[in-house]
Amino acid sequence: MKAVVQRVGRASVRVEGEVVGAVGRGLLVLLGVAAGDPPGCEELLAKKVAELRIFPDDEGKMNRSVGEVGGGALVVSQFTLLADCKKGRRPSFIGAAPPDEARARYERFCELLRGHGLEVQTGRFAAAMQVELVNEGPVTIVLDTRELLP
Repeated sequence: MKAVVQRVGRASVRVEGEVVGAVGRGLLVLLGVAAGDPPGCEELLAKKVAELRIFPDDEGKMNRSVGEVGGGALVVSQFTLLADCKKGRRPSFIGAAPPDEARARYERFCELLRGHGLEVQTGRFAAAMQVELVNEGPVTIVLDTRELLP
C-alpha cells in the first residue's frame, strides 16, 4: 500500500459537483492498494498515519499527531499512486490491486483509522473526484508499506 499524507487546514472531495467528504484541520490521505500487498498492511499503515507526529507543538516543532490536535482525516482512494512509468510515456497500472480487493482494503484502512479515534471522511471509491485542499507547511509525507514492513 502507498499513501501520500498531507497536513491540511482543510480538504474536501467532490463527485459530480457534490461534496462527499470534507475535513477541517487534519490529514488528507491519498491511498493506493498494490497487487500482492501482504496481509496486515492496512493495520500497519493506519497505525503509522494515526501516530505520525507532523503537527506542531507549543514550540512549533512537529511533535503531535492528528488525534492530539483534534483533527480528522479525509481518505481518498487513488490507484494512480501505483503507476509504473519506467517504459514509454503512458503509465502502467498493472501494479494496482484489482478493484474488488482494493475497495475492501481501502474500507478496512478507513475503519482502522476510526479505531484510532479519528473522524474519517472518504471520497467515493472508483469515482471521478475533485480534491481540494489547503496544505499546511507544506507538509507531505509518502508512506509505502513495502518500506515499513520488517
